[in-house]
Amino acid sequence: MSDNIKHECGIALVRLLKPYQYYIDKYKTPSYGLNKLYLLMEKQHNRGQDGAGVAVIKLDMPPGADYIFRSRNASNQAMKEIFSKAYEKIKNLPQGNTPNADSLKKSIESIGELYLGHLRYGTHGDNSEQVCHPFYRKNSWITRNLLLAGNFNLTNVDELMQNLIELGQHPRQSTDTVTVLEKIGHYLDREVEELFKKFKLMGYPNNVITAKIIEHLNIQSILRSASNDFDGGYAMAGILGHGDSFVMRDPNGIRPAFYYIDDEVAVVASERPCIQTAFNVDLEKIKELQPGAAIIIKKDGTSSECQIQEPKTRAACSFERIYFSRGTDKDIYQERKDLGKYLAPLVLKSVNYDMDNTVFSFIPNTAETAFYDAQRNGLSRL
Repeated sequence: MSDNIKHECGIALVRLLKPYQYYIDKYKTPSYGLNKLYLLMEKQHNRGQDGAGVAVIKLDMPPGADYIFRSRNASNQAMKEIFSKAYEKIKNLPQGNTPNADSLKKSIESIGELYLGHLRYGTHGDNSEQVCHPFYRKNSWITRNLLLAGNFNLTNVDELMQNLIELGQHPRQSTDTVTVLEKIGHYLDREVEELFKKFKLMGYPNNVITAKIIEHLNIQSILRSASNDFDGGYAMAGILGHGDSFVMRDPNGIRPAFYYIDDEVAVVASERPCIQTAFNVDLEKIKELQPGAAIIIKKDGTSSECQIQEPKTRAACSFERIYFSRGTDKDIYQERKDLGKYLAPLVLKSVNYDMDNTVFSFIPNTAETAFYDAQRNGLSRL
């Protein structure tokens, strides 16, 4: 890679797999999906205090009805402000009546079947709303609308920018987020156009072709073509206007991603403990998205983990695992204990084994586990 990896963020994706009315009837709330997204993001708040963003897709909305909602905020209370606004209309619903899913989806913008959340932790650039994810590539074709959010830093942005120019595009910005959005968007456009031509030649009318495109859209092929020259660490999540979604991980496994799927929901997040807590599931039921792979969830609710790029040597980000991630993760906790164990002899040697004139402590708080294990392996605090 040609540059250093600079920052980490958090992502959360929730796809409701049953009809929306099911969640209203079973959980007695119209905000089940929104509630779960909030929990996933709140339990990953360690991953970003510089801004937040949320996007919602409503499935099978009639023409003329809005089917995409996005809210971004860069204040120091970003999550609170986003979700307070999202819940505002829900709280004002009349009490005592069972809400109807179709009417709720039409009247409340933050209700839908597909949710994407992002927490921003930036170490460069400004902290305006415009740099907060999800980024949005708009189109009047439902299949070409793309929203993207990620925990990533691509180190060959100039090369990717030049590639876009060679494709005939004229990008408005040269940031890694915009170049990724436009690169995936380019191959999405191409796939849609090829399918349109195919079904047109077969004699289908235009209004039927859209449904055929949704059914046959090859997300795996799009991601493989778009990411072929990505260089860096990434766990990036995308949702399409018609309801397909994906999360893709870099081939070296630099950035983390985990997922859980049952008959009601498909969930992806940057950290495993937040899924355990939000859905009350055992550790063993949550899978790690493998390096170079993507979890793809189609509009019809079917899902699969597909290999996008060939996996390379594992190179998990040390900042992620030693400092950034929540210590409640089983593997992170053990790695931090091991770190203290391995550091103890080196620390003792550096102070010439002078325990009487040395005070040991830990900075930052995430070093506490390593510190106490170092104590058990030879250090003591005065």
